[in-house]
Amino acid sequence: MGMTVLAVDAGNSKTDVAVVAADGTVVGAARGGGFQPPKVGVEAAVDVLADAVGRAFEQAGTDTVGHVSACLANADLPVEERELADALRARGWSSSVTVRNDTFAVLRAGLLEDAEPRGVAVVCGAGVNCAGMLPDGRTARFPAIGKISGDWGGGGGLAEEALWYAARAEDGRGGPTALMRTLPAHFGEPSMYALIEALHLGRVPLERRHECTPVLFATAADGDPVARSLVDRMADEVVAMSTVALRRLDLLDEAAPVLLGGSVLAARHPQLDGRIRELLAERAPKATVRVVAERPVLGAALLGLDTVGASPDVHARVRSHYSP
Repeated sequence: MGMTVLAVDAGNSKTDVAVVAADGTVVGAARGGGFQPPKVGVEAAVDVLADAVGRAFEQAGTDTVGHVSACLANADLPVEERELADALRARGWSSSVTVRNDTFAVLRAGLLEDAEPRGVAVVCGAGVNCAGMLPDGRTARFPAIGKISGDWGGGGGLAEEALWYAARAEDGRGGPTALMRTLPAHFGEPSMYALIEALHLGRVPLERRHECTPVLFATAADGDPVARSLVDRMADEVVAMSTVALRRLDLLDEAAPVLLGGSVLAARHPQLDGRIRELLAERAPKATVRVVAERPVLGAALLGLDTVGASPDVHARVRSHYSP
């Protein structure tokens, strides 16, 4: 007999939840705010989830489920997954709770309908992360905490690098780059000095730094060597993470999907996308590269259905609900 599943996909900027009935029908869904326990604490972060879960439960006409499958941003270490699982369990939604990093939701959502949970996903949004999994439960992952864990890039990292090169180009410490003109122009400032001052004093909110990333890609597309080198470095990082994860799972020489998700990769910038595919063709020639269009909450739901042993028909029904 099947079990109901509460699927949670919680990113830094938004949360999606879904209540999936035993037959695979989505009977409740809601969207909430971002999930940021490092900034606000675990309980306050779970309160954000609880608001969305409450609305989804109201639609579904229930207040409990058989299993909670939560894929959460900032669940970067196993100890954090355990802490967050305990916090979700304490809310009383279900005694059966599984917490994973949100990268696993992208991985599971992006697998083909009849595919087993096997492959690697790289997510490049505000940050960058990579995870791989096999049907036997083995996984490959990275801490993805930032520079202290060896990370580079993501939308936030690219924005910082672009500002760094532009500032040095304008004051003479670095070489020339068109970024010293395109970045301040985007924010309506006459120079990098003026933009730096505006960011520092709060006239341009720090939250708007992410707008530097599409400016970087546009500047690269216009041929600026510095901007192009940053885009190439991002591609190199995606490929490095992918190939290491494939190697750890003994998939480097086998046919396996490499799934690309997150706002930066989903935009399919020709230079970035092309270089990723070119390098993976050299280093993992049997890998198949695909940009994930499916919503990650689908992946959280499918992982939950995997856990409760749902039939292929149930998997197919919930997948059809989220078909792009």
